[in-house]
Amino acid sequence: MRDQQRARVSMSKQLRKKRVVIKLSGSIFSNSARSESIKEYGLMITELNRRVQPVVIAGGGNIARHYIDLARELGSDEASLDILGIEVSRLNARLLLHSVSSRVYPKVPTNLDEVSIAAETGEPVILGGLHPGQSTNATSALVAEKVKAKLFVNATDVNGIYDSDPNINRHAKIFKMVSIDKCIEVLGKNSSMAGKYDLMDMVALKIIERSRIPTVILRSSVTNIVKAIESDTKIGTRILV
Repeated sequence: MRDQQRARVSMSKQLRKKRVVIKLSGSIFSNSARSESIKEYGLMITELNRRVQPVVIAGGGNIARHYIDLARELGSDEASLDILGIEVSRLNARLLLHSVSSRVYPKVPTNLDEVSIAAETGEPVILGGLHPGQSTNATSALVAEKVKAKLFVNATDVNGIYDSDPNINRHAKIFKMVSIDKCIEVLGKNSSMAGKYDLMDMVALKIIERSRIPTVILRSSVTNIVKAIESDTKIGTRILV
């Protein structure tokens, strides 16, 4: 009887942990990726789950873009290309799922209702894309909204949001903090073609705005993500909502 009570108390505490949504750059799963580096992210999920409930969205990355480019050359329509990219991101999610050695929700959700059900278990949840026409950034924002996440961490290939393209302007300055309105001004011009989504698309920004989701954009690394979630260290760009 006491063991059952302790189990119920343990589960109750698990369910009360705050939820943090983490979008992982698809570059983590690129052709040059090594199992050791993916395992580091699996260990990160295990460690974070001691204090928060991670809900992780895997991007499609270069592999998805490679398939999309090939299919586009073969004459595929944009909706079909979106579905192709989603399938690759879900494959990346399954790969990440294998890297988590502790308790984790065992399936990759394929819609928001499944995400909600998975999150109610209190276990870490890992998924890929959900809906055609939406980037994994938009998907991550929707998931953060659905599960009432306390923080959305967008782990990307850059250090944060700049006032101009740092690849073009070597004097571009990074924002440590930026308003959602400024984000929309700076980032709201991205392409909506499959495989062409950049840092944050307009759908993601509007979801962040309407639900006032605390958001940080940073360069993807285990150290950076943990610091953004567990400490007051100012890293990347925080969006003010």
